[in-house]
Amino acid sequence: MKLEVINFKCDVKDKRIVFPHFWEHTIGASHATMALRSDWQKQLSRCTKELGFKHVRFHGLLSDNMYTLVDQDNTYIYSFFNIDQICDFLLSIGMRPFMELSFMPAAISSGNKTVFSYKGNIDPPRDYKDWETLISKLIAHLVKRYGIDEVSKWFFEVWNEPNLKAFWDGSQADYFKLYQTTVTAIKKIDKTLKVGGPATANNEWITDFIVFCKKNNLPVDFISTHHYPTDSFGKPGDDTITQLSESKRSVLHDEAKNVKEQAEGKPIYYTEWSTSSNPFDGLHDEPYAAAFIIKTIMEASGIVEGYSYWTFSDIFDENYFSSIPFHGGFGLLNINGIPKPAYRAYELLHRLGNELLTVHGKHKTVDTWVTYKKKEINVLITNWALPRHPIHTEFIHLQLENIEEVKSVFIERIDHDHSNANKVWKDDGMKDTLNRDEVNMLEAASVLEKQSIRNTYKDKSISIEVFIPPQGIVFLTLEL
Repeated sequence: MKLEVINFKCDVKDKRIVFPHFWEHTIGASHATMALRSDWQKQLSRCTKELGFKHVRFHGLLSDNMYTLVDQDNTYIYSFFNIDQICDFLLSIGMRPFMELSFMPAAISSGNKTVFSYKGNIDPPRDYKDWETLISKLIAHLVKRYGIDEVSKWFFEVWNEPNLKAFWDGSQADYFKLYQTTVTAIKKIDKTLKVGGPATANNEWITDFIVFCKKNNLPVDFISTHHYPTDSFGKPGDDTITQLSESKRSVLHDEAKNVKEQAEGKPIYYTEWSTSSNPFDGLHDEPYAAAFIIKTIMEASGIVEGYSYWTFSDIFDENYFSSIPFHGGFGLLNINGIPKPAYRAYELLHRLGNELLTVHGKHKTVDTWVTYKKKEINVLITNWALPRHPIHTEFIHLQLENIEEVKSVFIERIDHDHSNANKVWKDDGMKDTLNRDEVNMLEAASVLEKQSIRNTYKDKSISIEVFIPPQGIVFLTLEL
């Protein structure tokens, strides 16, 4: 069957839009004690080196398994040693914390309700003065150890998803009181320290939060929230694929745009988002996730200041720690440190230029972006659709006009047959554990392959034709 030709055109001399790499601001991780593991640290080091991430965010900095605050014979004992170990490591690799202030130390909690396998306490404090003392001591310690010039570059986010009973057993008013207590304590130490919230799931409470802070004259340095394409779609009990099939194309773009309107000019940081909210979703390991990531990030340009994918690694134990090499975990890297297609998507995004050009052309599943940097033009094409939505292999004709000279053109792909270690693992029998040779083999299977591609150059215009399969990515590099 002959494929219909889809045409895209770009004039490289047209107006260019500044295109900051906002998605590299922060990346998500599991919880604080994981950051003390050497394999976690090794994987994060690789991510920041190859993908450019600048901050990392995780849960549970104040949880009992960090020993930040314990009650020993009716005496409060504060210990920031483990926190220091994490911060020291992050700074050593050129990263900084996006510090989520959670969960509640049992010593000062009003109850014993917990979340996750590591039992993060989700109750409000018994006495908010105890929480204030904890925050004051912690922040004062960090400023003394690292200096205000350094800590003023960090971000302090109050709690995690307080609009969900699973993470906060108090009311909205209780959370707002927690924020008021926290921001007041931090700003007393230094007004330049960045504090924000409400850190909600599903883009909620933004307007209420801003109104509360205005009414009480409380500073808000940034708005943070979360969203997933599975939020509020499908029916109770639906599996992830059904939820996604009931979702909408570009839904995260539309939600982020709405949050920007509510935020009243304040910086917006999405501190969690992913392909789905399921920690065991097979699509996380597939090219589907890579195409979704690229489309979602490119559509968030100009809307948000930070867009933190959840998470960089499958070294993750919120439910339990799976030892299966590819188990649908949130990570860009699997437990063995093997890059998934999603990791390679971030690698391509990292190589994009800082100027975005206008592309003419439209298709129901294919999107095309063109960026410019010195001596190089990059073209990024995705062919993506939600599960159970129509999608086919497409044939693309791309024309770039007003190019003085092109030395060479290269293509790289992510799809079912390219940069897909998960496919090779499945073909090799889906082994429960991997030896070193097998890890090396799968690492090699994940690598992006750069090949020359035919093109036609005439009268300062270049034409390139390429096919792209379902849930596929094409990355073109034009060397000038």
